[in-house]
Amino acid sequence: MTTIDELARLVPPPAEPVDARGDWNEVEAALGLGLPADFKALVERYGRGQFVDFVTPLTPFGAHDLLLRHARRLLDREGGHHGQYPFYPEPGGLLEWAGTDNGDSLCWLTEGEPDQWRVVVWNPRGVAYHAHDVGAVEFLHGWLSGRISTRILSDEFVEPSPWFEPFREREHVTITMSEGELPYDERLRILRDALAPTQDRGAYDDGDDARQDHFAAVDLGWRLTYETAYGHQLRVAFPPGDDERARVTLFEAARRMGCRVLSTTTHLGEPIWANP
Repeated sequence: MTTIDELARLVPPPAEPVDARGDWNEVEAALGLGLPADFKALVERYGRGQFVDFVTPLTPFGAHDLLLRHARRLLDREGGHHGQYPFYPEPGGLLEWAGTDNGDSLCWLTEGEPDQWRVVVWNPRGVAYHAHDVGAVEFLHGWLSGRISTRILSDEFVEPSPWFEPFREREHVTITMSEGELPYDERLRILRDALAPTQDRGAYDDGDDARQDHFAAVDLGWRLTYETAYGHQLRVAFPPGDDERARVTLFEAARRMGCRVLSTTTHLGEPIWANP
């Protein structure tokens, strides 16, 4: 059985996890059932956030209480039974403990004692299920390391050095640029040098000049995507309060890349940041 310490060696947890502590007795009383010890350890070690920008454990603490909220929403949406399995609070029903950015659910099959609950990966769009005889922590460790595969979660999110990103409020800005004369790889190098140190967060290359490179500016707490897949643009997410620093830093990086800034917009498509 994989322990939380083994998961932490594979995926370093944050030094200060978000919404990681609270009253488990209160959570279990609200649900009407106990919870597995490995899940409690997962929440306390990692808190609120995402593994490889894809899997979000449903932390029950903080202002949002993701665990109970998702349980109620699932029951309201699906009723007591849908497809192969019943849903909590039906006896032995599925209870969601994590979700993915693709809309999939990582659930427990709540049969027997909590520490023996199995993980069921569920795709509600295709009503597809894949059960695994492991708990939450072992499933995460196995999937992130490539040891466990599932018919539902894509292997494209399995990274050589998986990461966990703690939740932070962030502003989102898209910078559209002219192409410039330098090749893509050189422009990317200049951009990452301007934001160093950086860490890879995945990439896409279709071999036909449609590329995406995702990375994090570690010391700044910024997340970025540089791409030509949907036009030549840079998408950046940064903590509130970094607005002016982001504008100055990224406009200067674009200049060094030999590119002209054409427009800057928020995630709602609204103009922001006057062009230099």
